[in-house]
Amino acid sequence: MNIPKIPLADWIGALETWLETHLGPLFKLIKVVVGETVGGLNIALDFFPPLVLIILFTAAAWFLGKWRMALFTFVGLLIIDNLGYWSQTMQTLSLVLTSALISVVVGVPVGILCARKNSIQNIVTPILDFMQTMPAFVYLLPAVSFFSLGVVPGVIASIIFAIPPTIRMTNLGIRQVPEELTEAADAFGSTPSQKLIKLQLPIALPSIMAGINQTIMLSLSMVVIASMIGAQGVGSYVYRAVTQGNTGVGFEAGIAIVILAIILDRLTQNAIRRTKKA
Repeated sequence: MNIPKIPLADWIGALETWLETHLGPLFKLIKVVVGETVGGLNIALDFFPPLVLIILFTAAAWFLGKWRMALFTFVGLLIIDNLGYWSQTMQTLSLVLTSALISVVVGVPVGILCARKNSIQNIVTPILDFMQTMPAFVYLLPAVSFFSLGVVPGVIASIIFAIPPTIRMTNLGIRQVPEELTEAADAFGSTPSQKLIKLQLPIALPSIMAGINQTIMLSLSMVVIASMIGAQGVGSYVYRAVTQGNTGVGFEAGIAIVILAIILDRLTQNAIRRTKKA
């Protein structure tokens, strides 16, 4: 069939050029804000000696979970420090926390809007499907084009990849609030903001926390991919080990990522259980 090819690549290239030309100052502002946030978190985490942070993380695990979780946190972080990946793990944690924070700040309001209006949900849902199914490597191309190499495009790519669960679970949690409670709030003359803050968000909080948990895990899964464009952290050691065929170093760095992932997952899961009990 001699059907002309759709010039999709040319259209995307033209759009990218137009965005770089007309939104350059905005991209510079985003780069500064994201870069300073990651840098500030990294400085704060590096300010304390490793043993102090290990004790703080262990105390948080003890408070949110049980003694087994506290023991795993203590031993796991000691192993990371012993293997020599403490500083790199804190860099990775800074990147993940920044990605998760921005995802929550943007994702929760979008999820609330989706829950309030079906028209917004119908527009946002296909976009989220596209974001979740597009290969993560594709996000690196525009991120590098707009923000150059470094940690910032890695954070931006992580946000695009990780934000859908927060939006979906916020939307789902608010929509699952019983209609009887909503009607009762309306009968007592609650304003939309009062109904949202005092009724819908507290009931939907476990679902929102579950979305945040998935967002954190997806952000952490991007650390190795982000290292391909200059993001520092444990992921850079994994990427370097892959390119050099160094299985030992790759396994060590991978263990550090696994330990960090388990700790973050269990902490947020226990936080979800506490919100359900409350």
